Amino acid sequence: MERQLKGRRIAALVADGFEQVELTIPMYALRLAGAQVEIISLRHGRIRGVNLHEPARRVGVDKTVEEADPNAYDALLLPGGFINPDLLRQSQRAREFVRAFDTAGKPIASLCHGPWVLASAGLLQGRTLTSWPGVRDDLVNAGATWLDQEVVRDGNLVTSRGPQDLKPFVQEVLRHFAAGAPMQQGGASAIGAGVTASGATASGATASVSSPQLNEPPQVVLEAMRWLPRPSVRDMALIALGVALFAPQLTKKCFGGG
Repeated sequence: MERQLKGRRIAALVADGFEQVELTIPMYALRLAGAQVEIISLRHGRIRGVNLHEPARRVGVDKTVEEADPNAYDALLLPGGFINPDLLRQSQRAREFVRAFDTAGKPIASLCHGPWVLASAGLLQGRTLTSWPGVRDDLVNAGATWLDQEVVRDGNLVTSRGPQDLKPFVQEVLRHFAAGAPMQQGGASAIGAGVTASGATASGATASVSSPQLNEPPQVVLEAMRWLPRPSVRDMALIALGVALFAPQLTKKCFGGG
């Protein structure tokens, strides 16, 4: 494989609860292309990935968001997952970290629920992007145009819907993170099969109207949740311990008590 990213430093901003394939597959492809990828997070140690809601493997953190300097990196990767971006968007330092990349015009790539962080950083007004369909309304309310497409590129921002689109997402990220890639905003293009809300074909399309809301949640997720294993004895013991430790404090806080 051509090492077109040799010498490029990529920051992957993630927290506990990241969707495992959304970090590991792009990170592997970036490293294979010669990039140095560092894991930036909210704490030191090893953070836990998930497969949907099931615990998955951990990855080691290189630097916390307080320690990492955005100026030291050439591009930013924001994976998704249900939990990870929810934690990141509540961190002022994480929002500032993301905002610094956009201010400098550096490439940013995100997928699934990752654009939640972009919304909380105040970066979506007038932008065109995609995401997991379930967060469409959040992004539209933040001022973005949302397209139901595999990959959407708008200037320095590349976004994708989720794990089902990892192949085209990774291909576009490798091009996007290459040195000298054009970063101009104002000409969003949707990459992949389909038709935009304006009726134009997806390849090279520009849209000013969002794709409509979906009418049904993804069946694959509904089925996956249906077949998740029952809680183990260990899980039940941890829940009981948590209740024993925190219930008195919550009761006192909510109802007052001696």
